[in-house]
Amino acid sequence: MTEATGTAGPSLHATAIVVGSAGLLFVGPSGSGKSRTAFTCLAAAHDRGWNAALIADDRTILSVRGGRCIASCPEPIRGLLELRGTGIVSLTRRDRAVVDLVVELEAPSAATRLPPEAETFSCNGIEVPLLRLWHYGAADPLSVIQATRPGLFSAR
Repeated sequence: MTEATGTAGPSLHATAIVVGSAGLLFVGPSGSGKSRTAFTCLAAAHDRGWNAALIADDRTILSVRGGRCIASCPEPIRGLLELRGTGIVSLTRRDRAVVDLVVELEAPSAATRLPPEAETFSCNGIEVPLLRLWHYGAADPLSVIQATRPGLFSAR
């Protein structure tokens, strides 16, 4: 099993959203498309008639409560999301969400065409399933997540 590790600091450079009751945390290097991918997922969820909201963009606070990874947002940026090259937008938000899936954005490579199975992300010692995603030019990212994680959005 491969593991990605979160930081032990007060916040992580990541974007978090909630779709229905499923919390998604987008991680990756600066400029990898975390905010845009999260925004695209929020728009796709709304188009489907699903409840969806922003938890945090750019800086996400991760904590553990009751054996679950919880994402929340620092106060100064609550409800704000930056669309690189476009500007900062204000979105429907929630204060926190349980993180059910971590989506790591990365560029495709012949060496990582098929990632290892059952990868996880360590949220302060709590393991959360990890999905590697490169969606530029592909189907909408919410559809890709839904196809690879059947049941994640069921009964939403």
